[in-house]
Amino acid sequence: MERKRIAVVGVGLIGGSLALQLNEKGLASRIIGVEASDTHAKQALELGLVDEILTMDAAIAASDVVILAIPVDSIVEILPSILDKIDQQILIDLGSTKSALVANVDGHPKRKRYVPAHPMWGTEYSGPAAAVRGAFENKAVVICNPEAADADAVEWTRNMFRKIGMHLIEMDAHDHDLHAAYVSHISHITSFALANTVLEKEREDQAIFEMASAGFESTVRLAKSNPNMWVPILMQNRENVLDVLNEHIAQLRKFKSCLEKENWEYLRELMEDANRIRRILG
Repeated sequence: MERKRIAVVGVGLIGGSLALQLNEKGLASRIIGVEASDTHAKQALELGLVDEILTMDAAIAASDVVILAIPVDSIVEILPSILDKIDQQILIDLGSTKSALVANVDGHPKRKRYVPAHPMWGTEYSGPAAAVRGAFENKAVVICNPEAADADAVEWTRNMFRKIGMHLIEMDAHDHDLHAAYVSHISHITSFALANTVLEKEREDQAIFEMASAGFESTVRLAKSNPNMWVPILMQNRENVLDVLNEHIAQLRKFKSCLEKENWEYLRELMEDANRIRRILG
């Protein structure tokens, strides 16, 4: 696979982790960073995530591939203007929602150079210092609407993700957003809500710190995620998230009713039904 000059726009958790993999797997001849934050730009250089920091226009002109790893509201805003500026470069975005992005460039004359993708990995941390080596190994990546892009752009994107250890899923952007609401976005809402519940009811920080079990920590971990990333995701996927949230609230009401009515048998049934997830997740 030919090494390419790759511009990573947003060298934070996702962009920084990908930059590490692109270097380690020999996919990049040069990695160019684009950063809105001067602090993050300096960190990305100091950590060796990128070879240089350039402005957006300069990075596009100097690259073969442009990868967008910034919040989805920013991607929607700048996607058409980036397509305006590219020639034969491949443009890939790594956003957690897809329908709004695809719709925003539908009919653009250079739409076929754009490959929408979503690596199904992340942590609760952000910024260049959060970058993780080997982050994407054995994780899934969703490539959306591959038929709408040029064959060479799609094939290079597929090969890039395979080389960094990911397995590929391909689907329509609308289907992606629906499934992402159920397996990713609701988890973050639940974690934020649980953290707020505990902080509201438990006034002693020391008690939370000393008594929190591993189960609580793993459940509430996502509540440390960056709101600047997650508010735009939930805005763009509002309808799907509301659908799953309504179902989640209905399920919580069932558990609440069991406790109110001391219906222990039905409570056991609810838990046994939930145990079926073992068949899928192990």
